[in-house]
Amino acid sequence: MNLRDLQYIIAVAETHHFGKAAERCFVSQPTLSGQIKKLEEELGVAVFERTNRSVEITPVGEEILRLARQIMEQADAIQQLALAHQDPLAGPLRVGAIPTLSPYLMPLILAPLKKQHAKMQLVLSEELTDILLQRLRNHEIDAALLATAVDEQDLESMPLFDEPFWVAFPREHAFYEKDRITRRDLDKENLLLLAEGHCLAEQAMDVCHMKERQVKGEMADLRAASLETLIPLVSAGYGITLVPALAMQGSWTSGSGVVAQPLAMPDASRRVSLVFRHSYPRRAALQAFADVILNNLPNTVKLLGQGRRKRKSAKKK
Repeated sequence: MNLRDLQYIIAVAETHHFGKAAERCFVSQPTLSGQIKKLEEELGVAVFERTNRSVEITPVGEEILRLARQIMEQADAIQQLALAHQDPLAGPLRVGAIPTLSPYLMPLILAPLKKQHAKMQLVLSEELTDILLQRLRNHEIDAALLATAVDEQDLESMPLFDEPFWVAFPREHAFYEKDRITRRDLDKENLLLLAEGHCLAEQAMDVCHMKERQVKGEMADLRAASLETLIPLVSAGYGITLVPALAMQGSWTSGSGVVAQPLAMPDASRRVSLVFRHSYPRRAALQAFADVILNNLPNTVKLLGQGRRKRKSAKKK
C-alpha cells in the first residue's frame, strides 16, 4: 500500500466512476483499476461494489476511505511543513464560499491578497453551506466562508464580521417614504426568498419570524438560485427581499429601480466566519487570508475580534 493507492480510491469514491477517477489522477483506467484490485487483494476486503451501471463504496470501504483521507492530509501536512520553513504563506489555499457572499466579498479582497501575499494561490469554489461542509470534511477544501454557526467536533470557526440585512423594495413602494423599517412593517409584505438550501433564505425567515415558506400566491413556487434573480422580481413589483450588506455593492444597486434601506432591528444580521478543520496545519495562511478580508471590508459591516481592534487602532492614528 502507498499514497498513490489511497489517492486512487479517494478519486473513485468521489466520482463513482473508474474512468473519471483515472482522468483525475492522470493515469489510464486499466492502471487505476488494476492497482485498486491489487490493494483489495492485499487487504482481503472489497473497497468498492462494482456493477455494469455504477460503482458504490462498501461499508468497510467507507472506513478505509475515512482513514485514507486523514493519511493524505497528514502527507500534505509534511509537504506544507517543509514549505512553511521556506515561506509559511506560499502555496495554494483552497477556500469555499457561499453564493450570497462570494460575488460581493471577493472583488474587495482579490487584488489586496495578490499584492500582499503574491505567493499565496487562492483556489476559490462557490457552493451551498451543506456542500462546503462536506467538502471540508472530505479534505477537498482547506476552509470555508460561511454565514451559519457550525457545531462540529472536527471543525473550528474564526468569526470575522457581522453583516446586517437591508430590505430591497421597488422605488414606488410605500417603504420609500419611511425613515425606519421595522419587523412589523415586514409582516405585511410578500417576502421573496432564495431556494431551499440557501442559508440566506432561512436567515430572512428568522428575521421576519416566518415559520414556513409562502404556500399561496404567484411566487409560492419561486426557486431562485441567486440574489440577481430576485432583484428583477422586486423591481417588477412581485414583492420585497432581504439582502446582506455587502451585496449593496453589486451592480443591481444602480438602474434597477430597486431601493434598499437598512432594517431598524438590532438582530437583523448574520455572522460570517472562516471555518476549517482542527487538524489543518497552515494556520498562518488562514490568518493572513482573514486579515486581508478584515482590512478591506466597508463600514456597512461590523468587524469582530482582532479585526475590530485593528480598525479602532487605525482610526486613532
